[in-house]
Amino acid sequence: MSMPFYVSPEQLMKDRADYARKGIARGRSVVVVQYDDGIAFATENASRALHKVSEIYDRIAFAAVGKYNEFENLRVAGVRYADLRGYSYDRVDVTARGLANAYAQTLGTVFTTESKPLEVELVVAEVGRTIDGDQIYRLAYDGSVTDEHGWVVMGGQAERLGAVVEEGWRPGMTLPQVLALAVRALGTPTDEGGPQRTLPAAQLEVAVLDRTRPRRAFRRLTGALLEDLLQA
Repeated sequence: MSMPFYVSPEQLMKDRADYARKGIARGRSVVVVQYDDGIAFATENASRALHKVSEIYDRIAFAAVGKYNEFENLRVAGVRYADLRGYSYDRVDVTARGLANAYAQTLGTVFTTESKPLEVELVVAEVGRTIDGDQIYRLAYDGSVTDEHGWVVMGGQAERLGAVVEEGWRPGMTLPQVLALAVRALGTPTDEGGPQRTLPAAQLEVAVLDRTRPRRAFRRLTGALLEDLLQA
């Protein structure tokens, strides 16, 4: 007679967390940085079709690392949540905090009840009318939420890249300055003593939430515009 197989809840949660972390670490990092007129997002991504940074609502954006099909489903759910809430109440009732809470519930439920956790890490950001009104929330695979200030780095090599951003970032930087910092961080060598990579515009996915735009703050930066900003 075979013995029943028992795993303690602690071990089960630890295994799930390890599994999710490994999946996320394989993904290329995303850097999110505040600048004087908004919030910038940058990641290494040569694909023009599969986005890691997207608009959710008028002044809210979403950035993700990990398994594309999993975070794409979350993005679509977020757009639906925002549209329904804006339609049912008022556009100003759609906030990054509300969206982050909804994502936290989904991620947390999947982590504790499903056989496999979602291999994703998310940032939900909202640009305010002033820099004090900006909100950046980071969500882990288990549904935990942290309220970030200034900048966030997530994905593979997040600690190493985060150290570069932390050293170089300061409040009130311009868009060309934060993009230069983000691209420098993304080109950081994966191991000590490795060469610094210079990433061309064609290898980057860059977007901003621009507080100076009247309603829809989200805008992708591509082509000649991005090249000019990177050279500025």
